[in-house]
Amino acid sequence: MKVAVVGATGMVGEVMLRILLERNFPIDELLLVASERSIGRNIQVGGREHMVIGMEQAVKQRPDLAIFSAGGDTSLKWAPEFAAVGTTVIDNSSAWRMDPSKKLVVPEINARVLTKADKIIANPNCSTIQLVMVLAPLHHKYKMKRVVISTYQSVSGTGVKAVKQLENEMAGIEGEMAYPYPINRNALPHCDVFMENGYTKEEMKLAREPQKILDDRTFSITATAVRIPTSGGHSESVNIEFENDFDLNELRKLLHNSPGVVVQDNPDTNTYPMPVFAHEKDEVFVGRIRRDETQPNSLNLWIVADNLRKGAATNAVQIAEYLLAERLI
Repeated sequence: MKVAVVGATGMVGEVMLRILLERNFPIDELLLVASERSIGRNIQVGGREHMVIGMEQAVKQRPDLAIFSAGGDTSLKWAPEFAAVGTTVIDNSSAWRMDPSKKLVVPEINARVLTKADKIIANPNCSTIQLVMVLAPLHHKYKMKRVVISTYQSVSGTGVKAVKQLENEMAGIEGEMAYPYPINRNALPHCDVFMENGYTKEEMKLAREPQKILDDRTFSITATAVRIPTSGGHSESVNIEFENDFDLNELRKLLHNSPGVVVQDNPDTNTYPMPVFAHEKDEVFVGRIRRDETQPNSLNLWIVADNLRKGAATNAVQIAEYLLAERLI
């Protein structure tokens, strides 16, 4: 099994390498691939030193699997090049997510749609993944009509430059800005770029991607995405209106029995999900589960996950594990 990690020197790429080792993914040969400025760097992975190579060299080596975390433009250009030589690509950017010819996959929900013919597979947006992990079992049971979501997203979702901005501001150091305003002691209702409809690209990902993953456009989602000064972990306040009524105890049990979901919901003991507890974990945590008392068949809840792990790297590796288990690569 020859595996290439594209974007290996980036924040998600580094987590990807760590998770591949943690989960004992079978790798006979590992290729670390990055942009030209990183070519020739030596990086230690699992006690072994690997030299970073460029895209062209990686394609020539025809890896069985390439996991991309290198940005949309890079994926649009190079994922087809890898696919053309028989490599299966799992892409962590937004480049292919809404392409009707590409599958958008959260393994616990829809891995069954994958076939050997799928050479470019899209990994969903980080905030989408944790959202659909909770929505999927509820939708199947109670049938969603409308979802209203507000996110509280960490700076690590933007990248190394944003993490450094927060660290500099906390230390009182002037430095390079990833955001148009300070992020320390602030909240920016601005994740990704603004679009013509007044929503940001991140908000539209949250509106569209769950419909594709669940293969159902009968429900609607509207979102407001906010960046907050936490260094890791995304949080989401979610309001769901269902077609059918629900029993709260039954609903909690349903979530408790959903793979990859952990219910933390006991107001008596101040038990609820928080980014500090989700850090370095692969599960999606849900709590503050309560009826919306303003309208029928409606629910409020709070979802938290580590955006670099289940929100990105872990989900990609889980897709690879499924492909391997089903002999699709």
